[in-house]
Amino acid sequence: MAEKILSHVAEKDVEAGDIIIVDVETVFAHDGTAPLAFEEMKKMGVDTFFDPNKVVIVTDHTTPSPSEKISNIHAFLRNYCRENGCNFRGVGRGIGHQLLIEEFVKPWTVVLGADSHTCTHGALGAFATGMGSTDIAGAMAFGKTWLKVPESFKILVEGELKSPVSAKDVILKIIGVIGADGATYMAMEFFGETVNSMGISERLTLSNMAVEAGGKTGLCPVDGKTIKFLAEHRRKGFFKNLKPDQDAYFSKEIAINAAELEPMIALPHTVDNVKAVSEVGELDVDQVFIGTCTNGRFEDFEIVAKILKGKKVANDTRLLVQPASWRVYLKIIERGIAATLIEAGASINPPGCGPCIGRHLGILGDGEVCLSTQNRNFKGRMGNEKAYIYLSSPATAAASAITGRITDPRDFYH
Repeated sequence: MAEKILSHVAEKDVEAGDIIIVDVETVFAHDGTAPLAFEEMKKMGVDTFFDPNKVVIVTDHTTPSPSEKISNIHAFLRNYCRENGCNFRGVGRGIGHQLLIEEFVKPWTVVLGADSHTCTHGALGAFATGMGSTDIAGAMAFGKTWLKVPESFKILVEGELKSPVSAKDVILKIIGVIGADGATYMAMEFFGETVNSMGISERLTLSNMAVEAGGKTGLCPVDGKTIKFLAEHRRKGFFKNLKPDQDAYFSKEIAINAAELEPMIALPHTVDNVKAVSEVGELDVDQVFIGTCTNGRFEDFEIVAKILKGKKVANDTRLLVQPASWRVYLKIIERGIAATLIEAGASINPPGCGPCIGRHLGILGDGEVCLSTQNRNFKGRMGNEKAYIYLSSPATAAASAITGRITDPRDFYH
């Protein structure tokens, strides 16, 4: 699928290993990376965007601002975007990855972001990847980028997932099997009846964590579900389906039996340190965090609310919830999910990245344990090198918030 997209954009047949220059459809950066990109543009002698309509700047990593320094950065970005006419999404709008999914990304295009989890957008059939500020500056200035066409890694997922086992458990299992460098600079391409049956939200979770195995991007097929999602989000048009040819060559292949999969968990301090939740044993949890660009969508909170309804968060555990965008926030309010979460004892943060990157809204104390639905558990990731981060699905996180210790969600899901 990666070769098909890049051949389409390059307007010639390309294959793995080729060095190509391609047009970029959408470029984005956030409050942690946009200032660097703008500085690089200045060094290039360029002070305008190639197409302001295709550039998106988001304040999501530290929003609302917790300090004078961050407030000044946000003010600089607001002014820069106003002067140059690009798309700006400020405080409370949400995480850039989610906003791009809701508003901008199209299949069969190249999407670049100054953030490693830009691979998320491959769930909609775009060749989406993160790059450094210099490359992003070039793309913002000239609308083009260069790259090496990656080899492809076929990930076949067959069998019916048994609720509450979800896409997060699938991708944790995959990363646990192939390792944190198992797909370095490869396009991780997800196939099989399990992927076909997943909604867009779950496919986004798969693609989002491709980079945690070293992947250049993570791709899901473009099918009727994709096209319906795009139409519902104001991107009607002819988007042809995307799937590999029957005789497509893959450099690596792996098969996962989803029917046999248990709830999974990644232990500190690496994402590939994966076990079944049932193998961990009783471990007290100080904080549970449900949100991020991995699992902060409506469908995630729907599962959480089903588990939490009529129950209370454990006394010694704090539950933080953070919707990935204002649209998600509004929907969980309209559907009564927010009320269920609050009644159970959750604290809801405004849309954004929050404690995932350890800058505010939930930084951990020394020795504390956090169970999070995010994508990384490196030492210090949530703001304290003396804390411990475990990664799980929203269902496992919700069940663990109730008991105050890491818990198999199947005990609560009926």
